[in-house]
Amino acid sequence: MKKRVALVKMPLRLWLIILMTAFVFTVCGAVSIGSADISMGQVWQIIWHKLSFSSLSATQIDPVVEAIILEIRLPRVLLAGIVGAALAGCGVIFQGILRNPLADPYILGVSSGAAVGAVIALLTGWGSILFGIWNVPFFSFLFALIALGLVLRLSHVGSGMRTHTLILAGVVIQAFFGAVLTFMLSQSAERMMEIQFWLMGSVALRDWSHALIIFPVVLVGLFSAWLFSRELDLFALGERSAHYLGVSVYRIRLVLLIFASLVTGAAVAVSGTIGFVGLVVPHMMRMIAGPNHRLLLPVSILAGAIFLIWADTLARLVLDPRELPIGVITAFVGAPFFAWLLRRHSRE
Repeated sequence: MKKRVALVKMPLRLWLIILMTAFVFTVCGAVSIGSADISMGQVWQIIWHKLSFSSLSATQIDPVVEAIILEIRLPRVLLAGIVGAALAGCGVIFQGILRNPLADPYILGVSSGAAVGAVIALLTGWGSILFGIWNVPFFSFLFALIALGLVLRLSHVGSGMRTHTLILAGVVIQAFFGAVLTFMLSQSAERMMEIQFWLMGSVALRDWSHALIIFPVVLVGLFSAWLFSRELDLFALGERSAHYLGVSVYRIRLVLLIFASLVTGAAVAVSGTIGFVGLVVPHMMRMIAGPNHRLLLPVSILAGAIFLIWADTLARLVLDPRELPIGVITAFVGAPFFAWLLRRHSRE
């Protein structure tokens, strides 16, 4: 990838303080927006009393308002944040490993593969006794790996991998798994809504259990990938240079691809296929913060969380009282960005 310089040079700690502050205000703002009129002050008050374990009766907060915030809106908003963080983080990893600015879980077909795995687990119940609540995430991870393996196999031309062949391979695999999902849809009319959920992407009707299932997977996967920041920086110099500088190219690439597929599978298992987050956010943050992965990965994770929370909020408001799938909002933003990026990359 072309070497880029940070527009804003700041230490990691300062970036984290700014983005964490923006994240907290984003969560409170998104939770306060909805059909029920709830002020941001009430949101702060209820969350603060919940965190401090003090009695809510003394604050004279309506129990209905408390239930709307704590049981409906807050888990949904936090889940959107976790999914956005996961997809943005995976975008950074895929782009770093493959040295391709157009790589992201959705465009490579990894998200579609994970969605097929999730739907198979739901429709057949295979492995539910063995894996319990982790059954759907496990099948998502497994099929994400299969999709990624197929894309990498198809995209190899000679001894290398070209940008256009990688994108075309991703389109082929995405179309194939999309056809599999459509076939499942035609064979199971009674589960049509569930399958459409994975086709379009949404965090509606999700609760605390979904957030708690994927949070440890996303946290461990992305933190583990962050520990390989130096290796990701060296990948940008080319495989041969990275090898001469002491990087075990094959082993590190395999480990990072497994981490990225694991996190993608976990995100898709609870939200369906949400596109372009892993493409738009890493590019925006790379232009602002620079290409150093030790900084780029955490700032992209936080920016991805903020981006998807506002995308989900917009999806709730545009056709209120109906909701749009969140994937529609991200596609409206991401598709033009992808076209611009592809055109610019072709010229380079």
